[in-house]
Amino acid sequence: MLRSALVVGAATAIAAAGFLAAAPANAGELAPHHMNRHFSGVTPNATGGNLAYGGGKVVTAPTVYIVYWGSQWGTSSITNDPNGEAPLQLSFFQHAYGSGDTWSNSVTQYCQGVATGTTQCGSSGTHVGHPASNPVGGTWLDSGVTAPKRPSQSQIAAEAVRAAAHFGVSGTNVQIIVDSPHGVSPSGFGTQYCAWHTNTTTSTGADLPYTNMPYVADAGSSCGSGFVATGSSGVNSASEGVTIVGGHEYAETVTDPDPSSGWVDGSGAENGDKCAWISSGQGASAIVSMNGANFAVQSLWSNNFGSNAGGCVVSYTSSTNQH
Repeated sequence: MLRSALVVGAATAIAAAGFLAAAPANAGELAPHHMNRHFSGVTPNATGGNLAYGGGKVVTAPTVYIVYWGSQWGTSSITNDPNGEAPLQLSFFQHAYGSGDTWSNSVTQYCQGVATGTTQCGSSGTHVGHPASNPVGGTWLDSGVTAPKRPSQSQIAAEAVRAAAHFGVSGTNVQIIVDSPHGVSPSGFGTQYCAWHTNTTTSTGADLPYTNMPYVADAGSSCGSGFVATGSSGVNSASEGVTIVGGHEYAETVTDPDPSSGWVDGSGAENGDKCAWISSGQGASAIVSMNGANFAVQSLWSNNFGSNAGGCVVSYTSSTNQH
């Protein structure tokens, strides 16, 4: 099983090409198939050119389900959330819809049902969906279990399947986000990645995309705290990483729910990877308004930018109006 990760690390650990990271220390863990290191000032990973269609599925009707994994969050309600990650994350996804969200709208240029290798869908194929209303299908405090202190990929996948059974959902259009509580550190978190997404299958064999979302604030500036100058935007600088990282994984999941069979570039990078941690200039991370609320986000790769040359954008309305 492949997975795609938003990764952190020291500059000395960054490989010359693609910013590849080492495999996880756990023998049972799989190395993410491609990564982008969090290194302030790094330029977009544009060496792989535009994204190309790999012949697989995309998400045509995105619905997000969030599970707060473990009794460490609280037993009857969320009481252990020192940085307020849960309400911020929920609010972010609740505002990611319609014409009031031009940030994630860039994913709609990608599609399925066209020839493998396609880089411009135009009006062909079935495009990635952009929700017309709140895409959050539900949340669940799973306090009936205790999240392992250092969970493995297989344990995170099992929790995603458990959550899917709770919600009664499955399929490519579903995204389960497994939120680990404060103090729980999944293998590699903060040293190899900030979060990652992949897919698994339910007990009936149905496809199930899911995201491993650690308690991002525990990694501090390594995973986005204070990355964007907030000024008077009303955004808490210390919590910026929650939406930067969460948005990265969402955008990649809807365009490549089964890595890497959807949309990736020649080096295997997805739309979030190619624009991760840009601090200034074209495509820099920014505070954007989404349906009346402000959030910190990174830019996303748009094949349509610059007369189809491609580039990182924080707003997308059409192939001729993006920046």
